[in-house]
Amino acid sequence: MTTEEAARAVTESPVVILPAGAFEQHGPGMPLATDTIRAEQVCRLVAAELAGRAVIGPSLPVGVSPHHLAFAGTVTLTTTTLATVVREYVDSLHRHGWRKILVVTGHGGNNATLSTVAQDLLVTHPELQFAWTPLTPLASDVVAGMRVSEVHGHSGEAETAQMLHLAPHLVHEDRLTAGSARTADLDPLSRLARRSGHPALAVPYDRLSANGVLGDPRSATAADGRAIVGAAVASITAFVKEWLDI
Repeated sequence: MTTEEAARAVTESPVVILPAGAFEQHGPGMPLATDTIRAEQVCRLVAAELAGRAVIGPSLPVGVSPHHLAFAGTVTLTTTTLATVVREYVDSLHRHGWRKILVVTGHGGNNATLSTVAQDLLVTHPELQFAWTPLTPLASDVVAGMRVSEVHGHSGEAETAQMLHLAPHLVHEDRLTAGSARTADLDPLSRLARRSGHPALAVPYDRLSANGVLGDPRSATAADGRAIVGAAVASITAFVKEWLDI
Protein backbone atom coordinates (compact mmCIF):
# COMPACT_ATOMS: atom_id res chain seq x y z
CA MET A 1 0.00 0.00 0.00
CA THR A 2 1.05 3.56 -0.58
CA THR A 3 0.55 6.25 2.03
CA GLU A 4 -2.48 7.54 0.11
CA GLU A 5 -4.02 4.06 0.08
CA ALA A 6 -3.33 3.75 3.81
CA ALA A 7 -5.15 7.04 4.44
CA ARG A 8 -8.24 5.73 2.65
CA ALA A 9 -8.01 2.39 4.42
CA VAL A 10 -8.55 3.99 7.82
CA THR A 11 -12.24 4.30 6.97
CA GLU A 12 -12.60 1.61 4.29
CA SER A 13 -10.71 -1.07 6.27
CA PRO A 14 -11.10 -0.15 9.94
CA VAL A 15 -9.39 -3.26 11.35
CA VAL A 16 -5.62 -3.74 11.24
CA ILE A 17 -4.37 -7.31 11.60
CA LEU A 18 -0.79 -7.73 12.83
CA PRO A 19 0.90 -11.12 12.37
CA ALA A 20 3.22 -12.03 15.25
CA GLY A 21 5.59 -14.96 15.41
CA ALA A 22 9.02 -15.99 16.52
CA PHE A 23 12.48 -16.81 15.25
CA GLU A 24 13.34 -20.00 17.11
CA GLN A 25 14.24 -23.63 16.66
CA HIS A 26 11.56 -25.89 15.24
CA GLY A 27 13.39 -29.18 15.33
CA PRO A 28 15.50 -30.72 12.56
CA GLY A 29 12.91 -30.39 9.84
CA MET A 30 11.27 -26.96 9.97
CA PRO A 31 12.52 -23.37 9.61
CA LEU A 32 13.27 -20.98 12.44
CA ALA A 33 10.56 -18.63 11.16
CA THR A 34 7.80 -21.27 11.34
CA ASP A 35 5.61 -19.30 13.76
CA THR A 36 5.87 -16.08 11.76
CA ILE A 37 5.15 -17.86 8.49
CA ARG A 38 2.02 -19.49 9.91
CA ALA A 39 0.76 -16.21 11.38
CA GLU A 40 1.35 -14.28 8.16
CA GLN A 41 -0.39 -16.87 6.03
CA VAL A 42 -3.41 -17.08 8.33
CA CYS A 43 -3.67 -13.28 8.37
CA ARG A 44 -3.60 -13.28 4.58
CA LEU A 45 -6.44 -15.80 4.46
CA VAL A 46 -8.50 -13.91 7.04
CA ALA A 47 -8.03 -10.63 5.17
CA ALA A 48 -9.18 -12.32 1.96
CA GLU A 49 -12.33 -13.58 3.71
CA LEU A 50 -13.03 -10.06 4.97
CA ALA A 51 -12.92 -8.71 1.41
CA GLY A 52 -11.32 -5.34 2.05
CA ARG A 53 -12.75 -4.63 5.50
CA ALA A 54 -9.36 -5.23 7.15
CA VAL A 55 -5.73 -4.56 6.26
CA ILE A 56 -2.62 -6.45 7.28
CA GLY A 57 -0.04 -4.38 9.11
CA PRO A 58 3.69 -5.06 9.53
CA SER A 59 4.68 -8.37 11.06
CA LEU A 60 6.25 -8.86 14.47
CA PRO A 61 8.75 -11.50 13.29
CA VAL A 62 10.69 -12.07 16.53
CA GLY A 63 8.99 -12.99 19.76
CA VAL A 64 9.63 -14.10 23.33
CA SER A 65 11.71 -17.28 23.00
CA PRO A 66 14.27 -17.49 25.84
CA HIS A 67 13.19 -21.09 26.49
CA HIS A 68 14.63 -22.07 23.07
CA LEU A 69 18.02 -20.37 23.36
CA ALA A 70 19.91 -23.64 23.85
CA PHE A 71 19.21 -24.35 20.16
CA ALA A 72 21.25 -22.65 17.43
CA GLY A 73 19.67 -19.83 15.46
CA THR A 74 17.09 -18.85 18.05
CA VAL A 75 16.67 -15.09 18.47
CA THR A 76 14.53 -13.70 21.28
CA LEU A 77 13.14 -10.48 22.64
CA THR A 78 12.50 -9.90 26.31
CA THR A 79 8.87 -9.56 27.35
CA THR A 80 9.53 -5.86 27.98
CA THR A 81 10.91 -5.32 24.49
CA LEU A 82 8.07 -7.13 22.75
CA ALA A 83 5.54 -5.17 24.79
CA THR A 84 7.24 -1.92 23.80
CA VAL A 85 7.29 -2.86 20.11
CA VAL A 86 3.60 -3.82 20.12
CA ARG A 87 2.66 -0.60 21.92
CA GLU A 88 4.65 1.50 19.45
CA TYR A 89 3.04 -0.27 16.47
CA VAL A 90 -0.33 0.48 18.08
CA ASP A 91 0.63 4.10 18.82
CA SER A 92 1.53 4.65 15.18
CA LEU A 93 -1.64 3.05 13.82
CA HIS A 94 -3.76 4.87 16.38
CA ARG A 95 -2.19 8.19 15.34
CA HIS A 96 -3.45 7.64 11.79
CA GLY A 97 -6.99 6.87 12.92
CA TRP A 98 -7.29 3.11 13.35
CA ARG A 99 -9.21 2.08 16.45
CA LYS A 100 -9.46 -1.71 16.04
CA ILE A 101 -6.25 -3.73 16.06
CA LEU A 102 -5.94 -7.51 16.12
CA VAL A 103 -2.69 -9.40 16.73
CA VAL A 104 -2.59 -12.98 15.45
CA THR A 105 0.29 -14.83 17.08
CA GLY A 106 1.71 -18.11 15.88
CA HIS A 107 3.93 -18.34 18.97
CA GLY A 108 2.52 -19.20 22.37
CA GLY A 109 5.48 -17.55 24.08
CA ASN A 110 4.00 -14.16 23.09
CA ASN A 111 0.68 -14.74 24.83
CA ALA A 112 1.52 -13.41 28.27
CA THR A 113 3.01 -10.23 26.84
CA LEU A 114 0.04 -9.58 24.56
CA SER A 115 -2.33 -10.05 27.49
CA THR A 116 -0.36 -7.50 29.50
CA VAL A 117 -0.31 -4.99 26.64
CA ALA A 118 -4.08 -5.38 26.23
CA GLN A 119 -4.61 -4.47 29.88
CA ASP A 120 -2.29 -1.46 29.68
CA LEU A 121 -4.01 -0.15 26.55
CA LEU A 122 -7.32 0.00 28.40
CA VAL A 123 -5.76 2.86 30.38
CA THR A 124 -3.47 4.52 27.83
CA HIS A 125 -5.82 4.24 24.81
CA PRO A 126 -9.35 3.86 26.21
CA GLU A 127 -10.96 4.54 22.82
CA LEU A 128 -8.89 1.79 21.15
CA GLN A 129 -10.10 -1.81 20.86
CA PHE A 130 -7.16 -4.22 20.99
CA ALA A 131 -7.63 -7.94 20.48
CA TRP A 132 -5.21 -10.84 20.13
CA THR A 133 -5.44 -14.54 19.44
CA PRO A 134 -3.24 -17.62 19.18
CA LEU A 135 -3.62 -19.98 16.21
CA THR A 136 -3.58 -23.69 16.98
CA PRO A 137 -5.79 -23.45 20.12
CA LEU A 138 -8.58 -22.16 17.86
CA ALA A 139 -8.58 -25.58 16.20
CA SER A 140 -8.36 -27.72 19.34
CA ASP A 141 -11.23 -29.94 18.15
CA VAL A 142 -9.38 -30.66 14.91
CA VAL A 143 -6.14 -31.45 16.73
CA ALA A 144 -8.00 -33.72 19.15
CA GLY A 145 -9.21 -35.73 16.17
CA MET A 146 -5.71 -36.18 14.74
CA ARG A 147 -3.34 -39.03 15.39
CA VAL A 148 -1.15 -37.24 17.92
CA SER A 149 1.35 -38.48 20.47
CA GLU A 150 0.68 -38.66 24.18
CA VAL A 151 3.01 -35.67 24.51
CA HIS A 152 2.74 -33.24 21.61
CA GLY A 153 3.14 -29.54 20.95
CA HIS A 154 6.08 -27.52 19.71
CA SER A 155 7.25 -28.74 16.27
CA GLY A 156 4.98 -31.75 16.65
CA GLU A 157 2.07 -33.05 14.65
CA ALA A 158 -0.13 -29.94 14.60
CA GLU A 159 2.54 -27.35 13.75
CA THR A 160 4.12 -29.57 11.13
CA ALA A 161 0.74 -30.25 9.53
CA GLN A 162 0.11 -26.52 9.23
CA MET A 163 3.46 -25.96 7.55
CA LEU A 164 2.88 -28.88 5.16
CA HIS A 165 -0.30 -27.08 4.09
CA LEU A 166 0.93 -23.47 4.12
CA ALA A 167 4.61 -23.73 3.13
CA PRO A 168 5.49 -27.31 2.16
CA HIS A 169 8.61 -26.19 0.31
CA LEU A 170 10.11 -25.13 3.66
CA VAL A 171 9.56 -28.47 5.41
CA HIS A 172 12.42 -30.98 5.19
CA GLU A 173 10.26 -34.07 5.41
CA ASP A 174 13.27 -36.39 5.26
CA ARG A 175 14.62 -34.75 8.44
CA LEU A 176 11.45 -34.89 10.52
CA THR A 177 12.09 -36.93 13.65
CA ALA A 178 10.16 -37.69 16.80
CA GLY A 179 11.06 -35.88 20.00
CA SER A 180 9.60 -36.35 23.45
CA ALA A 181 6.38 -38.13 22.54
CA ARG A 182 5.48 -39.97 25.78
CA THR A 183 5.24 -38.87 29.38
CA ALA A 184 7.94 -41.45 30.09
CA ASP A 185 10.30 -39.45 27.85
CA LEU A 186 10.16 -36.49 30.24
CA ASP A 187 12.21 -36.03 33.39
CA PRO A 188 10.31 -35.40 36.66
CA LEU A 189 10.59 -31.60 36.45
CA SER A 190 9.38 -31.56 32.84
CA ARG A 191 6.46 -33.84 33.70
CA LEU A 192 5.47 -31.42 36.46
CA ALA A 193 5.78 -28.44 34.09
CA ARG A 194 3.54 -30.11 31.50
CA ARG A 195 0.84 -31.14 33.95
CA SER A 196 -2.38 -29.14 33.73
CA GLY A 197 -4.40 -27.94 36.70
CA HIS A 198 -1.34 -26.89 38.69
CA PRO A 199 0.83 -23.76 39.06
CA ALA A 200 2.70 -22.84 35.90
CA LEU A 201 6.37 -23.79 35.81
CA ALA A 202 8.74 -22.59 33.08
CA VAL A 203 11.48 -24.95 31.89
CA PRO A 204 13.81 -24.63 28.88
CA TYR A 205 12.94 -26.69 25.82
CA ASP A 206 16.23 -28.56 25.80
CA ARG A 207 15.09 -30.06 29.10
CA LEU A 208 11.73 -31.03 27.61
CA SER A 209 13.23 -32.49 24.45
CA ALA A 210 16.77 -33.14 23.25
CA ASN A 211 15.90 -32.18 19.66
CA GLY A 212 13.34 -29.48 20.49
CA VAL A 213 10.34 -31.50 19.29
CA LEU A 214 7.30 -32.48 21.34
CA GLY A 215 5.48 -35.29 19.56
CA ASP A 216 6.12 -37.07 16.28
CA PRO A 217 5.90 -34.79 13.23
CA ARG A 218 6.34 -37.73 10.86
CA SER A 219 2.63 -38.51 11.15
CA ALA A 220 1.58 -34.98 10.14
CA THR A 221 -0.29 -34.49 6.86
CA ALA A 222 -1.12 -31.48 4.74
CA ALA A 223 -4.80 -32.44 4.99
CA ASP A 224 -4.66 -32.12 8.77
CA GLY A 225 -2.92 -28.79 8.35
CA ARG A 226 -5.63 -27.57 6.00
CA ALA A 227 -8.27 -28.48 8.57
CA ILE A 228 -6.41 -26.71 11.40
CA VAL A 229 -5.83 -23.57 9.34
CA GLY A 230 -9.41 -23.60 8.09
CA ALA A 231 -10.80 -23.76 11.62
CA ALA A 232 -8.52 -20.92 12.80
CA VAL A 233 -9.37 -18.72 9.82
CA ALA A 234 -13.10 -19.32 10.26
CA SER A 235 -12.95 -18.47 13.96
CA ILE A 236 -10.96 -15.26 13.48
CA THR A 237 -13.05 -14.17 10.51
CA ALA A 238 -16.31 -14.67 12.39
CA PHE A 239 -14.97 -12.64 15.31
CA VAL A 240 -13.85 -9.73 13.12
CA LYS A 241 -17.14 -9.63 11.19
CA GLU A 242 -19.09 -9.33 14.43
CA TRP A 243 -16.52 -6.83 15.78
CA LEU A 244 -16.96 -4.61 12.72
CA ASP A 245 -20.69 -4.39 13.32
CA ILE A 246 -20.38 -3.21 16.91
